[in-house]
Amino acid sequence: MNGRGLDRWTVGIIVLAILGMAIRLGNALRYPIDMGYDAAFHWQYIALLMRGFTVPAPDAGWAMAHPPLFYWLGAGLGELLGEPPRAITIGAVRVVSSVVGLLAIASAVALVRRADPGNPPRAFIAAGLLVFLPVHVYMSAMLSEEILCASLISIAVVGMAWDTVGPESPSRSEPGSETGSESRSARRLALLGALAGLALLTKLTGVLVLLAAVLVLLVEAARSGSWRSALVPVLWLGGAGALVGGWFYVRNLIGYGYLYPYGLEAHAIMFTMPPGHRELADYVRFPLATFTDPQLLSPDLLRSVWGSTYVTIWFDGHRHFLPQSGAALSRVGTAMLVLGLVPTAAFAVGLAAGARRVWRSSRGPDAILVFLVALTLAGYVAFSWRNPWFAVLKGSFLLGLAVPFAYYGSEALARWTSSVRVVRAVAVWSALAVLAAFSTATFSYGLVFSKSEPPGIEWTPVEGR
Repeated sequence: MNGRGLDRWTVGIIVLAILGMAIRLGNALRYPIDMGYDAAFHWQYIALLMRGFTVPAPDAGWAMAHPPLFYWLGAGLGELLGEPPRAITIGAVRVVSSVVGLLAIASAVALVRRADPGNPPRAFIAAGLLVFLPVHVYMSAMLSEEILCASLISIAVVGMAWDTVGPESPSRSEPGSETGSESRSARRLALLGALAGLALLTKLTGVLVLLAAVLVLLVEAARSGSWRSALVPVLWLGGAGALVGGWFYVRNLIGYGYLYPYGLEAHAIMFTMPPGHRELADYVRFPLATFTDPQLLSPDLLRSVWGSTYVTIWFDGHRHFLPQSGAALSRVGTAMLVLGLVPTAAFAVGLAAGARRVWRSSRGPDAILVFLVALTLAGYVAFSWRNPWFAVLKGSFLLGLAVPFAYYGSEALARWTSSVRVVRAVAVWSALAVLAAFSTATFSYGLVFSKSEPPGIEWTPVEGR
């Protein structure tokens, strides 16, 4: 690719970044301050910390069991602004979350460009996949810790993968070169561990990136035949992560008898939500209602974990951002969910290729990416089994997979959109362009859709609960 072509794709990425920021800033300022997942409870936590930065007891309120980093940052921002009216503080927190989210997207795109420098369209596709990903867009508008946690995970993952790609990476060196764990300095490992620890201090999900990184180091040591070589890197990485983020959970264990609470009185209403229990079949059902009735109380979706999750990734199945109903909305949802099959399939194809590369060698970025995907999906299955309610099935819980999604989705899509098969390339580019247009129109609050009713969808308590 010549310099002119590279410049064209770079300009395209810059345009995507500007458009992505415009959408998110508009949402941060226009989306009602009392809407979003548990928005009132998140504000209650922030307001409490603005009166003193002491972490409350886990049972003091709905959100008080959450790790404190996001709420500390929100309270600190409110203090920095001079404790303005609630709407201004919430808007400011949303803006900061959006900026952090876009920085994480930039890190994912940078990794793709470093890994595949001769393929500029792939970096452009990677940027588009995340900039227009509906769940990332609408979560950026909400007063929630999800974007911060996912961003910290993403940056930590990119940091772990960075030295494994590029012309100087050990994976591209001659046989006998140093392993990945040996090539990373203690300072770098401690920094990456601290980033993972910050994610853990934002949400329990952050532990997954720490586990994935440690697993990579252990696999590298096993394949090099030197377990001792992994000991120091694991201690630097895991020790920094535990020091930065683990103290909160130790504090819970010492003070309240558990690392993370379950079944608190403050959350009692959750136990009355449908469906009330899970079956193994819930993890294999993917009903037609996923596309024809994209809201989580659809009778068929109540018994489909992955169908419900898919609806919340490519649309708003919980109706916290979009209106509860409407013929036009339903048609748009169907279109977006059908079009979303293209990048979803590309991610699956790319992930399978990455898994095969991991099987052959732990070198390169695939190990950390594949391990993170496996651990995250396993954690999500365990979480949804223990918490068998429609409200917990959220694509936002999988936002920590933003980097693997961009990396593997762009790998397959760049191949599918190559000029070798023109008809296929045009079809795929067209699907991605239409999906991006629908996402922009649908999830730019007030542009086409806005809410006049309370957030969420009405549900009927499970009998006998």
